[in-house]
Amino acid sequence: MASTAFEEIVEDFEFLEDWEDRYRHVIEQGKAMDPLDDALKVAATKVDGCASQVWLHPTIEAGVFHFDGESDAMIVRGLIAVLRALYNDLTLGEVLAVDARAELSRLGLNDHLSAQRSNGLTAMVQRIRETAAAAS
Repeated sequence: MASTAFEEIVEDFEFLEDWEDRYRHVIEQGKAMDPLDDALKVAATKVDGCASQVWLHPTIEAGVFHFDGESDAMIVRGLIAVLRALYNDLTLGEVLAVDARAELSRLGLNDHLSAQRSNGLTAMVQRIRETAAAAS
């Protein structure tokens, strides 16, 4: 079910054996994202439950889901990039069908993120799913 972009991240993680290299790779993914326009960093796009500041801005066109995001923490910005690879350009039904926990476990993230970061990641996934469900 995972997108080609997410599968590429999985392959990169398999190649990078050391977790520090994987961590750096996640951060690099975040650095490669375009910044979110400051006008979109508002209460409606802010994700509660994250230790750092996080904003997700979804758009849905012709039933296809896409979102951009931003965080003031480098690793969280990278996690947003990973979630974009997992969810962007899927139909609303596909977004709801993604088992994020299973897909993300392929990267081993749950074993290497702090409890606060894991909670924040869960909050971001929940926001994505809620947005897709409301638009369905």
